[in-house]
Amino acid sequence: MKPLDKPTDPVRVAFIGCGNMARSHLSVILKHFLDTLVPVVCEPDPEQYEFTAENFRLAGRPVPPNEPDLATLLAQYGPELDAAFIVTPHVFHHEQTVACLEAGLDVLLEKPMVMNVAEAKSLIETRDRSGRLLVVAFNGSLSPEIRTAVTMLQSGELGPIQSISATIWQNWRELTGISWRQIPSEAGGGFMFDTGAHMLNTTADLAGEPFVEVAAWLDNRGANVDIIGTVMARLQSGALVSMHGSGETVPSCASDIRVFCPGAILRTGAWGGFLEIQRAGLPEFEKVDVPPSVGAWEQFLAVRRGDLPNPSPPEVGLRMAYLWDAIRASAANNGVPVTLSY
Repeated sequence: MKPLDKPTDPVRVAFIGCGNMARSHLSVILKHFLDTLVPVVCEPDPEQYEFTAENFRLAGRPVPPNEPDLATLLAQYGPELDAAFIVTPHVFHHEQTVACLEAGLDVLLEKPMVMNVAEAKSLIETRDRSGRLLVVAFNGSLSPEIRTAVTMLQSGELGPIQSISATIWQNWRELTGISWRQIPSEAGGGFMFDTGAHMLNTTADLAGEPFVEVAAWLDNRGANVDIIGTVMARLQSGALVSMHGSGETVPSCASDIRVFCPGAILRTGAWGGFLEIQRAGLPEFEKVDVPPSVGAWEQFLAVRRGDLPNPSPPEVGLRMAYLWDAIRASAANNGVPVTLSY
């Protein structure tokens, strides 16, 4: 197993997947992280690779070669790599992450981590066995707003959580069209498992305890995957949670999450982005000051250096996988509540 590189060494990362989301991450890395090198990418679609190559040209950086087969890439380039950034359809996350961890690479993995609980447990076992780092790129868990909110809630200063209300919406059906995101075997779900995954993860992060009972309804609206969903749940403490997602609405993408405690109401978003509090006796919400926001790649580097505890380890993905498995099971049985066992 390769040791972690020294803090002053460039980090050599392979991009696994070169679609729109990968290029969004790349544009930030190529502009702001000159000590991050991309020796190779892995993309089966020549057109997507060409789009990515143009990103490098515009940034004045060398265009990396493309090796479409991950096993071949790891065999040929593995000794020249420190990390992998996996940004592929959900169905590939488990197998690709296992392969990269076992090849001795640290991994930054796009959300949702995996398709189900079994895959989540497998990734944790592989992480432990390989001794490598795995960070899940959940915007909420990586945001200063959610980290601050979790600290406030766990400190007890607001009193115990009584209930959580969350909603998220986007004109997702229109935007995703005929892409893989509406193919069940590749996506693992529809709006609630894609954009909605941010809401599910952040709500679970804020809750800070296991879900014990879940009832859910998913409506495909004639599509191949869920477009609208509603979830009612109970936490181990008895606190109640409601979550709603609409993937067929006016052009927009937003969310609202409120945590109700005896001493205050917290309001934030699925991606973080803002944090407000209304304390007892105050007529309206006030902004909560938080540290500056730091992007996914910068946090990944900080965790690798040992400067930051991992804010989004695979245990985060396991927590959401339990919730998603329960949502699917209840929805498949017309909302009959599912009791979770861990």
